[in-house]
This record gives sequence, structure tokens and C-alpha cells, in this order.
Amino acid sequence: MRLFHRLLVVTALLLLIACTTSPTGRKQLMIISEEAAINSSKTAYVEMLKPYQEEGKLDNNPALITRVERITGRLIAQAIEMRPETRQWAWSMKILDDPKTVNAWAMAGGKMALYSGLVEQVEPTDDELAQVLAHEISHALAKHTAEKMSVALASQLGMVAVAASTESQTVLAGSMLAAKLAIDLPNSRTAEAEADRIGIEIAAKAGYDPRAAATLWRKMGQVSGGRMPVFLSTHPSPSNRAETLGKLAEEMMPYYLAKGERPRFNY
Repeated sequence: MRLFHRLLVVTALLLLIACTTSPTGRKQLMIISEEAAINSSKTAYVEMLKPYQEEGKLDNNPALITRVERITGRLIAQAIEMRPETRQWAWSMKILDDPKTVNAWAMAGGKMALYSGLVEQVEPTDDELAQVLAHEISHALAKHTAEKMSVALASQLGMVAVAASTESQTVLAGSMLAAKLAIDLPNSRTAEAEADRIGIEIAAKAGYDPRAAATLWRKMGQVSGGRMPVFLSTHPSPSNRAETLGKLAEEMMPYYLAKGERPRFNY
């Protein structure tokens, strides 16, 4: 019983002190630091890409690479405007040749991937594709990988107690499996709403029509013969999401309509 009480005390203390703030001002539980999540994501990213590379299915469509790099470069430039310290990240976007998979994801530190199936099945315009990529960039900006790892860790009382020491936290956070799980597990609706909000803003500031966010989600719901795309299974979509995105688009239109040169980030 004494051990159990100690675990409760440690958990309570961690929940009180292990907090940070997202770009939208939301308080986040952050037992796993963003730095630790970035370090674990580096290894996980390489391992997740390895099978595609071995099969010759990594970055093998020059036209799509050029298109995605052009869009991503403009989006990352705006992401850096929002969080200047992310200029130091080793940003990376890879195209995975998988026509059957409609998905995209981002890890901590700007490690991203886009499946060719999303482009081939959804057939997004540049404005719509920018919404997908901006949404994923926003997950990285808002520290959602570290947050998901932290929530998973906090749900296991014994692990929380072990993680109280910095050394143990590094060991746990450095787990490649933990970073992979942060990709596979669905984002919370709170995280999704936040990525929508940030993503549509940076896309608009990069010169992409914010109204494309709503048309993208409608297209996404129509692909795969009515079957749910992987993207929607890991990005839970409430029924009113298109309506909410439409309202956000109205708010972001001044950014889109503003004149001026839009920078591109070379990553």
C-alpha cells in the first residue's frame, strides 16, 4: 500500500509540473519532453522508411516529389515564422509508393511522409494537398507526438513513477516503438482540432486557399469505395468537421488574400 501511495503522489506531482503550452495556448501534459520525442522519432523514421527504400518504393516519382517539395517548402517557411526555433529541425518529407494507402503523417521534429495513394485516389488540387501537408506539419509544431507519448506513459502508473527520474525518462522516451505508436494511434479530437486550426492558418499564409480544407475532407470521405481511408482512422473526424473548417476558412481569408512575396524553406 505504501508503494501504491507513493506512486499516486509521484503521478499527481508529474501531472502538476509536467506541462507545456501549444502554439494555440492550450496546456499540454508533457512528461516526455519534445527533445526526447524528436530523438526517438529520428530512429523510428529511418526504420519506418527502410522497407520502402529496400523495395524501391521511396521517392521514385520525380513529378510528385517536385510538387510536394514546392508546397512543403512554403508551408515550412510559415511554420518557422510561428515557431522560430524549428528552423533548427532536420525537416524531411518522403513520398511512399503505396497506391492503396490514403494517408500522411508527421513525427516530432518535422519527420513526415505522404503515401502516393492519397494523391492518386483523392486527386487533390495544390490548395487541397497543402491542407494535408499543413495539417501534418501542425501536429509536429504542436508537439503532439510528445503529448501522445506522455499520455500513454501517464496511463501506466508504475511507468510514471519510473519516469520521475531524468535518466529513466530518456530511456523510455528513446524507445523507437513509442515513436511509432505515436503515429499509429489516433489523435485526440482536441489535437485534431488544434492541427486543423494551425494548419489552415499556415497554409493561408503560404498562399493556399483555406476554403480547400473543407473540399479536401469531403473528397477524403468519398474515396476507397466508401471504405474509411487510413488517414481518417488516425485522424478522427467529427461529422461537423467540414462545417468547422469552412468557418475557419472565412477567418483565414485575409491571410490568403494578402499581397506579398511568400518565402520558401529549403529543407
